[in-house]
Amino acid sequence: MTSLQPGPSEQTLMLIGGSGFFGKSFLDAFSRGALAPWRIREIIVVARHASALATAHPELMSPGLRLLDADVSRCSILPKADLVIHAATSSDARRYVTNAESERANILASVENFKRIARTDLAAARILYTSSGAVYGQQPDTVTHIDETSAFGDVDDMVAYKRDYAEAKREVERQIARLGNDGFKVAIARCFAFVGVYLPRDQHFAIGNFIAAGVAGRPITVHARHPVYRSYMHADDLVRWLMTMVTAADVTCPVFNVGSDESLTVQEIALTAADVFRTTAEIPALASDAADRYVPSVAKARRQLGLEISFTVEQSLRRIMSRLIGVTIP
Repeated sequence: MTSLQPGPSEQTLMLIGGSGFFGKSFLDAFSRGALAPWRIREIIVVARHASALATAHPELMSPGLRLLDADVSRCSILPKADLVIHAATSSDARRYVTNAESERANILASVENFKRIARTDLAAARILYTSSGAVYGQQPDTVTHIDETSAFGDVDDMVAYKRDYAEAKREVERQIARLGNDGFKVAIARCFAFVGVYLPRDQHFAIGNFIAAGVAGRPITVHARHPVYRSYMHADDLVRWLMTMVTAADVTCPVFNVGSDESLTVQEIALTAADVFRTTAEIPALASDAADRYVPSVAKARRQLGLEISFTVEQSLRRIMSRLIGVTIP
């Protein structure tokens, strides 16, 4: 199956939870004309404080953008849209550490209310829900790339905040699939790890912390004393993949992994970042060979949607560096 192409008419895209990294990456792509292949004439950003984007990120404001302050877990109506990407979930691990039950409740309330609204306001839309690779549970260290056919693992061994997040995402996936059973065009994207200009550089994202240190000229520090395998998809690829997947939504509710399959240790990534940002890396000696893996197989997206990954981690970091400091790094 080749990559799906948009129809001839112009379309409206609604981003629910569109004020975070995913939303900003979409607005950045929209402002650069990268959504032209899908003929997106308007983007509606729905978030609790969507209007704050105009002040915080004026560079993302462009004709065709509408900011709507609304809490999708409580609002009673939503605007009409042709395509809907539901990404209303906090990605800040600190919130799950300090108030995991509340965050879990918010995730479930968001999808319950969204389902109610969708039945009246979005019956004709194609809907993509952004889930997480966390639904698989702890990836076995013998599985280098986990795919969509993998059984969900036991979450009892996960730390509490990761367990609550994974369980909530699993339940939401079931709810979205039920919309498909009721005739809605839906799809699920199990998202892994990403990197881009708008990735927070002061949270739990290792590569975000590497970028922060690199921009400031500080040493890039790794704390792990065992192999930690990760992969990072560039934000431009993320947007392109999600747009292709929402276009592919149908009543069968297809599920796709989203991420890069370029598996590297965080130690290797730190060395690459240090080279790109022309600083040093501080990496402790390994004390254990037990591997921690969080890397997807994306063979299904390649095979069914014709999608490919455009940038390696090194290429992604060089693109980000160029934009952050306004120079091109060879």
